[in-house]
Amino acid sequence: FSEAERSQCHIYSYPYQLKYYDNITNNFPGGLFKCVCVISLFDERPFEYEFFLRIAQSFPFMKKLTLINMKSQNGKRCKKSEDDNQDLSIVEYPHLTKLDLIEAHEDYIEQFLIDTKTCLSNNVYLAVLYQPLRRVTEKFTRNATRINCEKLRSLGLQ
Repeated sequence: FSEAERSQCHIYSYPYQLKYYDNITNNFPGGLFKCVCVISLFDERPFEYEFFLRIAQSFPFMKKLTLINMKSQNGKRCKKSEDDNQDLSIVEYPHLTKLDLIEAHEDYIEQFLIDTKTCLSNNVYLAVLYQPLRRVTEKFTRNATRINCEKLRSLGLQ
């Protein structure tokens, strides 16, 4: 990470048996991690749609997700995938119960709350800063965020 003047390397055996996987970056190659239920994402470069799809597929039993990234997304998800010219899938998190976006750019709040981008499970606890949440939901009146906001069990606002 050039801004922090540090680097990291993940070394693990396969099959990966731990319940957590911390500080996943854009360089994450994918794979299937059935035991992992707690993950954190961190990078100095923006996370894009394909990254979230790879995360959801790699961690099918994820219950807790923390995202730390203050960089705006470059290619806010467009209607068609550049690779195959088909409609992009909605990223699904069927087991997610806690989502921490306190240290996330508001693009990621939008990524998780817009129903055409993400499908959250019911009873999710969302930790988020109030002002960016208010902007993304347009003072809680935006139709595109209504479905996922209805699935929230509680909010931790700062």
